[in-house]
Amino acid sequence: MDNPDTIDLDAYFARVGYSGPRAATLDVFRKLHALHPAAIAFENLDPLMGRRVPLDLASLQKKLIHGKRGGYCFEHNTIFARVLTQLGFTVSLLAARVMMGGMPATSRRTHMLLKVETEEGPHIADVGFGGRTLTTPLNLAQTAEQMTAHGPFRLVRDGGAMDQQTRIDGAWTTLYRFSLEEQLPGDFDMLNWFVSTYPESPFVSRLLAARTLPNRWYGLINNQFSIHHTDMRSERRELKSAEEIAGVLENELAIKLPEPRQEFLATLAKLVP
Repeated sequence: MDNPDTIDLDAYFARVGYSGPRAATLDVFRKLHALHPAAIAFENLDPLMGRRVPLDLASLQKKLIHGKRGGYCFEHNTIFARVLTQLGFTVSLLAARVMMGGMPATSRRTHMLLKVETEEGPHIADVGFGGRTLTTPLNLAQTAEQMTAHGPFRLVRDGGAMDQQTRIDGAWTTLYRFSLEEQLPGDFDMLNWFVSTYPESPFVSRLLAARTLPNRWYGLINNQFSIHHTDMRSERRELKSAEEIAGVLENELAIKLPEPRQEFLATLAKLVP
């Protein structure tokens, strides 16, 4: 009988395309951090359809690994934390207040990220922030900008908190604010219920999906599809039908769509003006 508290590493590595050593080294950590968001998309299809989002490992593996679906931060980072823990890393769960898009620093703590201990000190990991998700872990001790394959990021201390920032349109922009206070899994059960059921939550009212590839990243908000290249070029187009949105989800974002398909298409049709 499968252990409900462990990840099937063989299945996970096949899903993300990893075949290297299984050791708690910074090199392995960096490789997995790049592969995960390229293989497993960010998406909120279940709350958009009014479906429950469980966070137990058995459900997460069935959905994100074996079911070829994606998920949002609680799902992605719960799986990633368990993978790293099984490899021998010490991992802490952290919570953040999202500030991207003009949200105030007093917004609710609705995002999960990870602190991971490595031989070169603690690093911040986050494979579940959508279109601006990290593809390289950030060294927690560095205050200067840290280059990733998808642009510069930096960690800025603000009193007892830290801001994760990246450059957007040439200006440093805070994505979220977090503290180093470790959270328990049960803390995220409550936050997950809120963001997936609260009527005013964007995860309930809007389609949000993203995937980060080595030389570009995709973003989808309702019927607005964007392709951002690492050379700073961007392409945008408006999707005209539910079938067109479904095609982008299946092809560019590599998501296996929920069943029954007609029910899902009816949900997507509501997003097209």
